[in-house]
Amino acid sequence: MNDVVLDVQGLCVEFPTRKSALTAVDDISLQIRRGEILGIVGESGAGKSMTGMAILGLLEPPGRIAAGSIRLSGDRIDNLDDRAMQRIRGRRIGAIFQDPLTSLNPLFRVGDQLVETIRLHTALDKRQARERAKGLMHEVGIPAVEERIDNYPHQFSGGMRQRIVIALALCGEPELIVADEPTTALDVSIQAQITALLKRLCRDRGTAVMLVTHDMGVIAETADRVAVMYAGRLAEVGAVDDVVRRPRHPYTKGLMGSIPSLRSDVEELQMIPGSMPRLDAIPQGCAFNPRCASAGPRCKRELPRIADAGPTGAAACWLATEGAVA
Repeated sequence: MNDVVLDVQGLCVEFPTRKSALTAVDDISLQIRRGEILGIVGESGAGKSMTGMAILGLLEPPGRIAAGSIRLSGDRIDNLDDRAMQRIRGRRIGAIFQDPLTSLNPLFRVGDQLVETIRLHTALDKRQARERAKGLMHEVGIPAVEERIDNYPHQFSGGMRQRIVIALALCGEPELIVADEPTTALDVSIQAQITALLKRLCRDRGTAVMLVTHDMGVIAETADRVAVMYAGRLAEVGAVDDVVRRPRHPYTKGLMGSIPSLRSDVEELQMIPGSMPRLDAIPQGCAFNPRCASAGPRCKRELPRIADAGPTGAAACWLATEGAVA
């Protein structure tokens, strides 16, 4: 357990309303170890980003953590106040978001933004921080660092801006990075470069990475393990090769069937009927049962919890755990 960086147990996130509380994340438990990339995947509304925001302490009111615990290298952080979480964000937990322009101030040079962040989280002086900023820019693949450190964000391409954001996330030497859709706004070739960069940084630094995305292709190329979410709950967890090649949950099978492949001669991709349920209309039993062709009576009346579905993975599905639906 000494190498467990992130340990989430029974996490529930609620949004109170006048009539009731809407549960956006329900009983999520997961761990990420040093040097490991855990991919969190699912359709929009599955609860992926909400889980990441809860870990970062960035839930928008009235959202709140209603149950469970979040530990960072053994230290509990879900019960900390805003000031205490501000000291952890950037220093122990880094964040990479979808649009780099939301993380970069267009009025300041990228070097100044890196230096300010480094000095906030370390004891380096201005000269030392600038040298460290150059080193980080070089590490994330920015060419001609001596000249480009004094450029403004608009003078970089989208892919280069995302590299700067990754450098910002690394300024405090964090133990964990939460990357929320870091490649969605980029074209395919730049996506490949950014995912390769994340893998290299994870391997070289031993940083734990939580990669949130809706793209199973990115997960297959980048992650070591994957957690599939549906309607705020875990549907399946396992090693990425096992989940991609031998998915157990019908929802995961649907996700995999919707990905085009150059090796396949299938003319028509699989489609999952219906859509993600609203938070105020989650079905009884398995939330996926209205969209599942294999659903039986038990699926509609009893909620399956994530359980062992074999030597390499787990799935919240009666079919996966029992082989048949009673």
